[in-house]
Amino acid sequence: MDNMLIVAIFCGLWYAFAGWRPCYLTHNIWLFPLTSALPIGILMGDVPGAMILGSAIGMLYVGLVAPGSEIPADQSSAGLVGVAIGLAIGADTGTAIAIAVPIGAMGVFLNTLRRLINAKVVHMADKHAANGNAKGIRNCALWWPLLVNFATKFPIMFVMIYFGTDVIDGLLKILPDWIMNGLSVAGGMMPAIGFAILINVIAKRSILPFYFLGFFVVEIFSVSALQLACLGVPMVVAVVLMSKDAEENTVKRALQSSRGSMDDDDDDDDE
Repeated sequence: MDNMLIVAIFCGLWYAFAGWRPCYLTHNIWLFPLTSALPIGILMGDVPGAMILGSAIGMLYVGLVAPGSEIPADQSSAGLVGVAIGLAIGADTGTAIAIAVPIGAMGVFLNTLRRLINAKVVHMADKHAANGNAKGIRNCALWWPLLVNFATKFPIMFVMIYFGTDVIDGLLKILPDWIMNGLSVAGGMMPAIGFAILINVIAKRSILPFYFLGFFVVEIFSVSALQLACLGVPMVVAVVLMSKDAEENTVKRALQSSRGSMDDDDDDDDE
């Protein structure tokens, strides 16, 4: 069997299952490009290359925020297509990112289509609830959304990877060097945008000192990410506990103040 056929089937299955959230018991980690890069690298025989592409694409979405649960970009589809096709054509990280970005934007429309169809499933669940049909409610909560995921996501992902590899490879071969260089440069700049978004999210006066502390610790002492995490976890726990104590003290002072004002009112009434 053609290896790209296997990769296309796997990516289609991964894309369908990763977005399935039964009872919200699964984790968003299955949507991360770096997570899907590992099995893709195993299937294609290039784990280091897949992890490099997956981490580069993942940096685009490191500060991704979903306001109102509406995703501004689909990192799952971007990672699957960018890593699989990037490995197949031997692309560098800049070119892989340039391939992934429009795919991630297109995935938003697929997600919207999925939700529109699932709205019909919600009304089905309402009817089952009115009739006391527990099995029907369970099917609407678990299995119908999975079926909708497969119908909307698997075919698109399969076609993009199995047939899109040759198309993109041929397109890149006919493009002039200045366009390819521009794509690589633009792709290399995208991770910086991801980090800028992340900094914008955490740009609070109470958080920024910890950001700069971590930056200087890494630069001065050359510690690894794991060592920095071991230092950061106790600090986070201490800050949370101190914040909790401060909130409790504030509540106690507010209660004491309200009781004091009530006592004063009672004294005025007695007079």
